[in-house]
Amino acid sequence: MSAGHRNRSHAGAPDLSAGRGIALALALLVGAAVCVQASAATYKWVDDKGVTHYTDKMPPEAVNKGSTVLDKQARPVKKIDPAATPEQIRAREAEEEQKRANARLGEETARRDRALLSSYTSEAEIDLARTRQLGTIDSQVESAQAYTASLRKRKAVLDRRKAAEGDKPLPLELQREIESAEAELGKQARLLEQKHAERIAVVAKYDAEKARWRELKSISEANAAAARGNAAVHPAAASGTGRK
Repeated sequence: MSAGHRNRSHAGAPDLSAGRGIALALALLVGAAVCVQASAATYKWVDDKGVTHYTDKMPPEAVNKGSTVLDKQARPVKKIDPAATPEQIRAREAEEEQKRANARLGEETARRDRALLSSYTSEAEIDLARTRQLGTIDSQVESAQAYTASLRKRKAVLDRRKAAEGDKPLPLELQREIESAEAELGKQARLLEQKHAERIAVVAKYDAEKARWRELKSISEANAAAARGNAAVHPAAASGTGRK
């Protein structure tokens, strides 16, 4: 091959090194444009005296303050909220805790409602359960009252023996019997007060359960009626045989 032919071939081939140089130059230009655009951002913020400032960066003393980032056309592109104060943090934590407590309460209420509906099929069953529990308490009260009556009789006998002693020192055995009877009478009195309070609580409990049961049954029946109404209006959709 002649030298002239070789020279013509090299002259017609693409210059790869020149292409790489152009690409590198373009990349540098794009990077520079990005840097210029980034540096063009402006922060708008208000100091403690209410004066509005426009700066290309937030000063250290204002970093925790709220600000708005503006582009080079002064259009807001980002809002930065101020750092929360300790009071705000505590308030937010208290609010979150209250939400969790409300959620737990809702779950517990739902659980009790399910248990109530599964425990009774009618109000008569609720009344029967209340009667049984009150019967147990009333039996305990009768036993305590009978025992209290016998203790009082015994105490009366002991008091007469004590009176018969006059001014003489009481025999140790008699003194112990009197103290024991008085202590037992006090114990039975407290037991009767406790059973009285239990009876009131049981009545209130079953009254509340009956009222809640009625409410839940009413809601359930209303939902069932609504479902039947929807099925009547859209029978195909309810049966799942609608056209596809």
